[in-house]
This record gives sequence, structure tokens and C-alpha cells, in this order.
Amino acid sequence: MEQTDLRVVRTKQLIKQALLELIEEQGFEAVTVKALTERAGINRGTFYSHYVDKYDLMEKSIETIFHEAETKLIKNLPNVFGNQKGSAPHQLLVPFIRFIEQNKILMKPLLGPNGDPQFQARLRAYMYTALFHRSPTVLFDETQSLVPPDYLVSYISSAHMGVIYEWLYNDRTETVEDIARIIYTITFEGPLVAGGLKPDRQKDR
Repeated sequence: MEQTDLRVVRTKQLIKQALLELIEEQGFEAVTVKALTERAGINRGTFYSHYVDKYDLMEKSIETIFHEAETKLIKNLPNVFGNQKGSAPHQLLVPFIRFIEQNKILMKPLLGPNGDPQFQARLRAYMYTALFHRSPTVLFDETQSLVPPDYLVSYISSAHMGVIYEWLYNDRTETVEDIARIIYTITFEGPLVAGGLKPDRQKDR
């Protein structure tokens, strides 16, 4: 049974890698099951034993993104928000950003200006639930929010994913740790302070 499971894992890895390569070369709409199986070195029957079609493969790949967000980001959010004075708290963001980097071929078309609006809407809804309802300790209180929560989540998700998209799309040289630090700084210092447009309040005292 264990050997079978390992073969399944290996096969799915080959299919996913084939998908990423073909998306980068041709774009998702041009990808065919025939091309996927040829690139992965498997037969069509093996592909269809795991996925209904290429859209099912893409959907399951997206589900993996949300699963990784849950295990590598959402569960750490209380620590990120509660450890602002700790040593290098931005490091708690690193595992998820590293996962994004490893899947940048998939993330680019999803996050870009012509990306999948359904994915982006799902991302905002996911963050809303995580921030206001599902984190181990609720991070934000809707009754105390100074702005409508859906606007807050839209701002946070768009800002953070915008930073990541800029990094991925333009093949920037910053490391995963650099991006984690940038996102953390903008989040906790605010965009004006981070951009040098507003004096740090500490300097005014």
C-alpha cells in the first residue's frame, strides 16, 4: 500500500510539473491532456485516473495553494501579529512565500491583471474568513473595525498579492526573506512610512 501511495504521489508530481512547464511555454488555454501526458511520460489512462480534465487539474492545483496557505500562513498569523517586537518576526511569513516562489509559474497568471477573477475572489473570501472568523485567536473584531471589513480584506489581499506579483512577474532579485520583510514592514508601518512619505511618529516625540 505504501509503495502504491508513493507511486501516486510521484505521478501527480510529474503531472503538476508538466502543467507548470506547459503553462509557461504556451499559456493554460493552449495546454492539452495529450501534451500533459507526453510531457509527464504517462499514458492518458493514468492521467484520467487522477483528474477529470485539465480544468480539474488546475482546480486541484489551486486547492493546494489554499491548503499551503492554511498550514504555512494562517496558523502563524496570531504569532506574526503578536510578536511585532520579537526578533525577525517576518520570518514567520517565509514558508508560505517560499511555496509561492516554487509555484510562480502557476501564480503569475492567477495574480496578474488578466488573471483568474474567480481565484482572486476566492482569495479575498478566504482571507476574510481567516482574519475575522477562523484563526486560532480572532485577529480582527468586526464590531471595532474603523472601516467595513470587506474593504479591509480587499486592501490587505490586493496589497500583499500585488507585492508578490511584482516580485514574480518581473523576476526581481529579492530573496524570499526580503519579500517577507517588505510585506511585514508595509503591513505594520503602513505604506506612507514604508515609502518615506511620512515621518515616523517616534521622531516627532
